[in-house]
Amino acid sequence: MQGAPYTRPRPSRITPPMTTTLPIHDALPDLIAALRKDRRAVLQAPPGAGKTTVVPLALLDAHLTSGRILMLEPRRLAARAAAERMAQTLGEEVGGTVGYRIRGEARTSRTTRIEVVTEGILTRMIQSDPGLDGIGAVIFDEFHERSLNADFGLALCLEIAGALREDLLLIAMSATLDAGPVAELMDAPLITSEGRSFPVETRWLDRPLPPRARFPEAVSDLVTSAAAETEGGILVFLPGEGEIRRVESILKGRLPQGANVQPLFGAMAFERQRAALAPSKSGRKVVLATSIAETSLTIPDIRVVVDGGRARRARFDPGTGMSRLVTERVTAAEATQRAGRAGRVAQGIAYRLWTRGEEGGLLPFPPAEIESADLTGLALELALWGASPEELPFLTAPNPGAFAEAQALLRMLGALDPRGLITSHGRALAALPLHPRLAHMLSIAGKDAAPLAALLADRDPLKGAPADLSLRLEALRDPSGFEARRPYGLNRGGIERIRTEAKRLARSADAKQTADAAQMAALAYPDRIALRRKGDTARFHLSGGSGAYLPDDDPLAGQQLLVATDLDGDRREARIRQAIPISEAELRDLFPQDIAWQDDCRWSRRDRRVVARQQERFGAIALDDRIWRDAPEDLVARAMLDGVQDLGLKWTPAARRFAARVALVREADPNLPDLSEPALMKTLEEWLLPHLGGVRTAEDWKAFDILPALQARLDWPQMQALDRAAPAHFTTPLGRKIPIDYSPENPEISLRIQEMFGQTEHPLVGRTPLRVTLLSPAGRPVQTTMDIPGFWDSSYADVRKDMRGRYPRHPWPENPRDADPTLRAKRRT
Repeated sequence: MQGAPYTRPRPSRITPPMTTTLPIHDALPDLIAALRKDRRAVLQAPPGAGKTTVVPLALLDAHLTSGRILMLEPRRLAARAAAERMAQTLGEEVGGTVGYRIRGEARTSRTTRIEVVTEGILTRMIQSDPGLDGIGAVIFDEFHERSLNADFGLALCLEIAGALREDLLLIAMSATLDAGPVAELMDAPLITSEGRSFPVETRWLDRPLPPRARFPEAVSDLVTSAAAETEGGILVFLPGEGEIRRVESILKGRLPQGANVQPLFGAMAFERQRAALAPSKSGRKVVLATSIAETSLTIPDIRVVVDGGRARRARFDPGTGMSRLVTERVTAAEATQRAGRAGRVAQGIAYRLWTRGEEGGLLPFPPAEIESADLTGLALELALWGASPEELPFLTAPNPGAFAEAQALLRMLGALDPRGLITSHGRALAALPLHPRLAHMLSIAGKDAAPLAALLADRDPLKGAPADLSLRLEALRDPSGFEARRPYGLNRGGIERIRTEAKRLARSADAKQTADAAQMAALAYPDRIALRRKGDTARFHLSGGSGAYLPDDDPLAGQQLLVATDLDGDRREARIRQAIPISEAELRDLFPQDIAWQDDCRWSRRDRRVVARQQERFGAIALDDRIWRDAPEDLVARAMLDGVQDLGLKWTPAARRFAARVALVREADPNLPDLSEPALMKTLEEWLLPHLGGVRTAEDWKAFDILPALQARLDWPQMQALDRAAPAHFTTPLGRKIPIDYSPENPEISLRIQEMFGQTEHPLVGRTPLRVTLLSPAGRPVQTTMDIPGFWDSSYADVRKDMRGRYPRHPWPENPRDADPTLRAKRRT
């Protein structure tokens, strides 16, 4: 049954002993009242208010539903810790009234009423049971983190509540969220807990860090100062495991004797995470943590926070189909969250590795994951749900371009049909707890692919190793022997985690077709088959169309074909971080239907010519390449259009004059074509394509005259009208035709002064006087005028006086009006 109303509560044995009053308790009456009335609420409470462990128990004690209460946590550690704390409050073991479910582990029973789950678990529950049978309430904790799974889960729950389950209770809880838009989306009241955490003093740097300052050393210096100036546990925020290890190494010997340095990051074994959360039994605790410690978790004894001011986020580039981790400045909301950790148990101090002045440059909130993440999994889930993004109430809609790229990958994997509908194969992929790429590999290759799937889904377990994926598989098969044989650092904890996950994945897979590791990797990354380019450097062309490279000293640098399973995501040319060699025979055996001959005729910017090839292609890479000697001329001409776009138009003086004439007349007759360069470049196919026969290279284009093609744009009546309104030439008294240049402000001609003798009227184009530049016998400008008769009457006498001395063999009559025009010089005597 689906969340039937609760008729009569049994005597409560789960009411928590209220021995400690937390700030959140003041907001509980308003929250419960809002849920009774509206079935929905948004709860905003500062860090340390107690919402994570108090609200689920309060809902249970209020008997608002007979169904189970689900609370979503963004991280496995937070899910376990929250369940353990609530169970401890009730005096029970986890798995009784309060349990948890995370990937690969569950502690629940028939008596479980509150279940803490990681966010992806809810999606699987909804996809298998759209009515959420037996679930009475869903709480989205730490919703301000705006994870992709939380956004999608809330959108699904809102749709379910609107269509199937009006009784379903929905709560979004957050510490630093801009809660107004969430409350508006949910059509829910906003409940605020002001909180009564202990005051936290903020201390900034006196001056900005020097540009070349090394981050680990700077953080270590600040931790050392904080340890000398304060008491109590210290929580240090760093962007990732690498920085944690470096700071841990630097701090050795610099902290007071007895200081207990504890790393805390997501990839650690749970036992070590638990040790970092536990109260220190001896010495002063210094926890070096990633953002995992920003929310949900309470670390006892912490009185001091040192914030390095950096956060690591995944950024997905749909143009390359790759994600990469980028380190960015924290946002103001994240800095507030971090500082709040210092005031959970007593008055605290927060040190920030930036100045007070730099604080104004922080963004207010981190971006929602849906804005920057790989959307392939979301696209698959939406296809399984049978909805488009526009049909669900997302707080932030997925980017259409990124979503289209995700759908394209799913079609490549066979998970979607050409119409975008989910296939039976897609349904099988959605049921596997993996990225669709790896799920596809596991589905096709079966149990044998489980170790590789687990390896590719986790962090690299080797340190300082070259790119060869085979080394990681070798370490996975025999960790002890690998350490004895190889000089690379091995993360034994990571290896054991991957091996455990591989066993779990193997249980969900069948024995399928036989494939080696390279073919398995190619199944997951068909768009990252890398073909080595010609040349001495290890540069590769990927089947998806982008480029990649290996350091020249990497052992795989000489391989002809690779499957690149991990790249750094650089948009221009990605570095290959992990890859495995694959033979052409293996590739042909795996993808026979995707390899075909294609005719390729295109402009090569590098060669500066049209290149016509016949290629046997797999995606964007050519396995075989031959010259296409009899490529049709129309294809060559079309390819040359791209060359023109690359090289630009080549104007002859005559072509420019013609375009200027048309532009002048077009002001009065807009039916004439636009011959401006921007317009011509936009319409190359229309006017230039028919004239490009025989043009294949940059040199051919340089010698090409575009004037006939431009003239062909005008029909006969238009050419006649053009000649009347803006004639191409001025006919001199000698009968010579001088080209008129219409590009200046006034139409212009240039000719020798002797050729204008006898001219008694100034030449006109229509009613517009020509600008006439009179030249000396040597072709140098003597006078520019728009009034020839006036020139004869005024300046000519001075010009005659000067020119007679320089050019005595040429005629310089006193009265040029009556003289005959000439281009001849006097005969020598």
